[in-house]
Amino acid sequence: MSNMRPLNSKKYNISKHRFWELYHWCLQYNEWKDELKYKTDTVGAMRITDMPVHHDNGDPTQQLAMRRAMLEDNCRMIEQAAQEADPNICQYILKAVTDESATYWYLKTVMGIPCGRTMYYDRRKRFYWLLSQKR
Repeated sequence: MSNMRPLNSKKYNISKHRFWELYHWCLQYNEWKDELKYKTDTVGAMRITDMPVHHDNGDPTQQLAMRRAMLEDNCRMIEQAAQEADPNICQYILKAVTDESATYWYLKTVMGIPCGRTMYYDRRKRFYWLLSQKR
């Protein structure tokens, strides 16, 4: 697990368990983006087995559309919270909250984040506070 610390619960009114819920929820962002990019049809590979097959009466197209809508909403919520936390560094906040290996050092040396450590951590905390309000 990362060396991420929960927010100050008194200042942000977010318990450590709520923080970890939001933290891990955000780490699914790239999985959701991949699923949205690659899972675009309901045709699956046929499986040949000796077992009887159960066919439910669900509409695969409708199920896929509902799943895609949920994933798009999840991604949009994270992106909007990053934008609201600070429009000038939202791309860095988005990277940091969706990739546990994106440390401040990485954001500074590789991505060239245009702010100092204190401002970055303040905006990241604001991101989690905003996300908690949205979710």
